[in-house]
Amino acid sequence: MTTILVTGGTGTLGRLVTERLRGDGHEVRVLSRHAQPYAVDLRKGGPGLDAAMAGVDTVVHCATSTNGGDEEAAGQLIAAARKAGVRHLVYISIVGVDRVPLGYYKAKLAVERMVEESGLKWTVLRATQFHDLVVKVLGALAKVPVVLIPSGVPDQPVEVAEVADRLAELAVAAPAGRVADMGGPEVRSFDSLARAYFKAAGRRRLVVNVPLWGKAYRSFRSGGHLAPEHAVGKGTFEEYLGRRVGGARGV
Repeated sequence: MTTILVTGGTGTLGRLVTERLRGDGHEVRVLSRHAQPYAVDLRKGGPGLDAAMAGVDTVVHCATSTNGGDEEAAGQLIAAARKAGVRHLVYISIVGVDRVPLGYYKAKLAVERMVEESGLKWTVLRATQFHDLVVKVLGALAKVPVVLIPSGVPDQPVEVAEVADRLAELAVAAPAGRVADMGGPEVRSFDSLARAYFKAAGRRRLVVNVPLWGKAYRSFRSGGHLAPEHAVGKGTFEEYLGRRVGGARGV
């Protein structure tokens, strides 16, 4: 079986990718800042990264940070992968990184280009936002009685487990370059997602739509982060809420 290194393997997505691959009999190494025996800060690289990479056939790069450092981490990872003779680098990106002028999206796009120019065989999958992220944002907004929602912004959340299944599938297949985007089953207004969340959580909140400004907001409003032509996800937001939120009301 293949030896696979999953970066960010303790995170929301990476943990599920690891479970899928191990379930199929592959040897999987989990790399993160705190996971032994491969506890490595990717931004710094070093001997620990080289040790984690030794004998690896495929790398699935799930590690990321909204606080910056993705490009530095990718540079260290690619250099170590080339040195170790890795045969396949798989990267998870976000739908719209080339259309939405948001700092984090720009970093993800830059990493895509680094992967493409790495000299390694590669696969890149872009997915829409996970249900988990939508709930995390709404949970933070719900700390006050009146919830302000960006006016006119749609979203297309996807089930993270389905993205993990797809990444695991790609990891054991031949390098495929940029594959088709993966979007959730429905394009919804953020307002409707908010109301569904508050209902499931048993929270009474006044939802107010407010217009914002700037290029990033206009890009989100125009659907630059959506993939309606690739609505291949099956799990709906309400189904996710029923599993994750409905049983923990008031939490």
